[in-house]
Amino acid sequence: MEASFRWVLLTAVAPVAWGANYYVTREFLPPDRPLWGAALRALPAGLLLLALRPRRPRGAWWWRSALLGLLNTAGFFVLLYIASQSLATSVAATVMAASPLAMLLLAWALTAARPARAHLLGALVGLGGVGLMLLTRAEPVGLPGLAASAAAMLASSLGYVLAGRWRDGADVLATTAWQLVAGGLVLLPLAAAFEGAPAVPTGRELLAFGYVTVVATALAFTAWFTGLRRLPAGTVGLVGLLNPLTGVLLGTAVAGEGLGPLQIAGLVLVLAGVALGRPRRERAERTEAAASAPSPAPGLSGGGSPRAAQPPPGDARAPAPLTDPG
Repeated sequence: MEASFRWVLLTAVAPVAWGANYYVTREFLPPDRPLWGAALRALPAGLLLLALRPRRPRGAWWWRSALLGLLNTAGFFVLLYIASQSLATSVAATVMAASPLAMLLLAWALTAARPARAHLLGALVGLGGVGLMLLTRAEPVGLPGLAASAAAMLASSLGYVLAGRWRDGADVLATTAWQLVAGGLVLLPLAAAFEGAPAVPTGRELLAFGYVTVVATALAFTAWFTGLRRLPAGTVGLVGLLNPLTGVLLGTAVAGEGLGPLQIAGLVLVLAGVALGRPRRERAERTEAAASAPSPAPGLSGGGSPRAAQPPPGDARAPAPLTDPG
């Protein structure tokens, strides 16, 4: 199995876990505590990862962790909690499928990473499938929940693009932990001020919080940010289309939400979008071949010190001397 495809499979853990998170949040968590729900998801997950990789932020990672914690954790988790409680599982997951296109455009604007045609086509095809699933539903869709889901998608897309751009300076476990801890610390005082003391959770709620904390946050975010470091943002964004796919299937199979022929056609388009944006074997092979190719042997001067090989005199077509990168 090629290396890039293995990274795609690892990254796919995240959207599948997030798709199930909509159902768990809607069915098993308190409906009127989005701030506490987000804080109790973020902070324990961050502390768990920090226990596995106890490293402090250094340099620019202090403010980067704070900013990414606001986007990827505090704002995203609260908005997602509201959307999960306000919308059917399949609808809440479906809106997030616009994330690949948003990530492509934001990466283009912020990092000058021009989207590949395959990624852009895959995002548009997947978005078309999302629209087919969403617009052909018989049940009405609440505008507040729809707005919360769209805002969560935009906030997380910006955060993911920035996280993919800031790849240097720390490993993925540590940076993921810092983001979650930073977001959780922001949410704690807000939750206490606006929602009062947290309610004592029931046994069912404890199990639900265990899932959203360990699986949908600690494990999923680690897999997702690992993918952002190893794969192009466009590929990662298209793998995220598995999020609405999982949400729709769970909503249909478990929550009894309707799924007609047009919704099934939309699911097929979503899968086609993921397939269009996957890394191509030949591109991966070229990259691996370039990375493993030996460097040209440097020439030797009379004194024995290495220097770049010189072209034959008078050969105007000879390449410019190569500089040893040291």
